[in-house]
Amino acid sequence: METNCVIAALQASPVIAWPYPHWQLHDVLPAPVAAALVAWRPDARFMGGDSGGQRAGRNGQRLFITPALRAANPALDHLAHLFDAPHTRAVFTTHCAARLENTALRLELCLDTNGFWLEPHTDIGAKRLTLLIALSMGAQAADWGTDIMTPEGTAVARASGAFNSGLLFIPSARSWHGFVPRPLNGVRRTLIVNYVGPEWEARDELAMPTHAC
Repeated sequence: METNCVIAALQASPVIAWPYPHWQLHDVLPAPVAAALVAWRPDARFMGGDSGGQRAGRNGQRLFITPALRAANPALDHLAHLFDAPHTRAVFTTHCAARLENTALRLELCLDTNGFWLEPHTDIGAKRLTLLIALSMGAQAADWGTDIMTPEGTAVARASGAFNSGLLFIPSARSWHGFVPRPLNGVRRTLIVNYVGPEWEARDELAMPTHAC
């Protein structure tokens, strides 16, 4: 049986309690899946810099891994099944106290360019778990991780941007994070993994819509 890299990465990572519980994972994705995500070259319209501090500023130009894309790409299908597997969900539930019952899987590949920044936000609401997986290459990419913030919006730590590392947290009123403006000499490639509740309205964004309540 294939080793579940996601579970192995989580189990090898102790929780960091401050300023809210989060996990810094390493070697999150299987090498062939990570390689496929790096090799994926979507249309240039999916790349962007300054969007006003919110990803919603690029709605209509965002790249979600949908059933149609999964059907055309075995690596993307493998990715979706890896995260939607009952065992993966069970470990997230027991290890992170995530509430994943009646949730659907949402996978977004983000391609950020120079000028990109994100204002402090929490992901609270329909998102029950957030995992940000860094897929950028190059010497500077290690500094392109998500900034972990206090409720006042002060950046107090920075997640690693090293290739195939991940920042995981359970959205709450405390889970402030963002991206402090800094130069991006290249494309900041990030896979965002969310499990969203049945109240999530954008069903066309889901990788596994049939698993929602």
